[in-house]
Amino acid sequence: MAAFVNGVVLVQNATGCGITCSTSPWIASRRLSSKTHQRLGCLVSNHSVNANRSLSSLPVMSATSEIGLVGLAVMGQNLALNIAEKGFNISVYNRSAQKTDETVERADREGLSDKLKGFHDVSEFVQSIQKPRKIIMLVKAGAPVDATIATLKDKLEPGDIIIDGGNEWYTNTERRAADAKALNLEYIGMGVSGGEEGARNGPSLMPGGPKEAYASLEPIVKKVAAQVDDGPCVTYIGPGGAGNYVKMIHNGIEYGDMQLIGEAYDVLRTLGGFTAEELSQTFDEWNKGALDSFLIEITAKILTQKDDLMGTDELLLEKILDKSGSKGTGMWTIEESARQGVPAPTIAAALDARYLSSFKEERVAASPKLSGPVPGVKEGIDKESFKKDVQLALYASKICSYAQGMNLIRQAAKQNGWELDMGEISRIWKGGCIIRAKFLDAIKVAYKRDPNLASLLVDPDFASELASAQDSWRNVVSMAVIAGIAVPAMSGSLAYYDAYRRAVLPSSQMVQAQRDFFGSHTYQRLDTDGVYHTRWSSDQVTETL
Repeated sequence: MAAFVNGVVLVQNATGCGITCSTSPWIASRRLSSKTHQRLGCLVSNHSVNANRSLSSLPVMSATSEIGLVGLAVMGQNLALNIAEKGFNISVYNRSAQKTDETVERADREGLSDKLKGFHDVSEFVQSIQKPRKIIMLVKAGAPVDATIATLKDKLEPGDIIIDGGNEWYTNTERRAADAKALNLEYIGMGVSGGEEGARNGPSLMPGGPKEAYASLEPIVKKVAAQVDDGPCVTYIGPGGAGNYVKMIHNGIEYGDMQLIGEAYDVLRTLGGFTAEELSQTFDEWNKGALDSFLIEITAKILTQKDDLMGTDELLLEKILDKSGSKGTGMWTIEESARQGVPAPTIAAALDARYLSSFKEERVAASPKLSGPVPGVKEGIDKESFKKDVQLALYASKICSYAQGMNLIRQAAKQNGWELDMGEISRIWKGGCIIRAKFLDAIKVAYKRDPNLASLLVDPDFASELASAQDSWRNVVSMAVIAGIAVPAMSGSLAYYDAYRRAVLPSSQMVQAQRDFFGSHTYQRLDTDGVYHTRWSSDQVTETL
């Protein structure tokens, strides 16, 4: 028989006359206080308490936590501590008991032991949460999510809410939501952005699913999310898998942003001859203007880090193996781009650049065999002028990257019947997340001005900025190409801009004519309505279909 007092579980021993402290349901971060001992009339020795009365007179364990969290790797542990710090009682559980113990020990160190309870037993974890139960999962996408749900579902009751906070493919979220509904459970897919720091101090949160379920969760997530000048960085995104979809595109935009910054660094360093100190100062300067963002901020810091491991004064950045990793959300974004027929060349170029970087051995072998310009400092270059050009090229390319991502979200909303507030989505990215930036205020204003905006490129303010930046943009891209420096994301952004602003695309006319020639795929005309096919290789007669 068991009960708990001051958060320590008490189990009646085999003789029926004593009480033993147990850490099975939740890990006590402190011993029983003397006040608690007096309350129980106990004699304490090595975590054993002898009582003169039956345990049945003690209170039965009750649900005290307002929310639960399963999955205590880096993101889960930090989000749990964030929730506790914001004043909410939280129960935590991990398949590996060691992770649970580590989380409880850290909560104790951070003065949060009165808010966070750790469990080794999943049933007791579930029972510790107030109804309707709200349980966040932060486990690896795919099969581990399904396994976690299988562990939980039989222990839950109608109306309980499961929240998947991982990076998950949105159709998986919709499948799980349908399965949960059949069990009278609610299911929310919630994107969580900001990495370890964001999870601990305030992330950007993108929840999607049943609106009524979100209403139950809202008081917690509004306090846990990053706080910016116009509110918490969380909003109800939409039904079904909308939350996971928006997070996926967020990550795709992040890929584009990172690659563009990498290319700006490359041309400044290689073509402009900027030193590490000059580069750090440049990015720091940019972070005080239109490019103000988390990624620009950390770039400036990266450029000051020396190689402490080897104890040298050399820049650590230049010692890092040039192979960029990826975890899948960039790939999902490009798959979705193809599926929706929405171009995202900046993001695709960023993904391809990571893939190409992974062929390190092949690149090393190819280097002496393939001819071309040898990248180097351009003689007589005006550093200040070039720095300004690169800044404008980076900003213009960034506009294109975000335009592509927002268009993907807009198209998915149309296809899935989601009523998404594009301006509000950009607002919640202003804090907590990896792509947080001053620039997002301008995007919010653009969608407030026109909620049905076809593209950020045609917003009057952005169109004006692109027009002002394009000479510098073209200069940087052309200089890089001539010097043999690959800038796939910048050049892809410029090509996207040029194609989008051109009323007639001759290359597309040729492609469609070729398709009709070899495959009878038909074509339409500029000068009249209808669908046509030409017998190009026989009598050259055109048919109206």
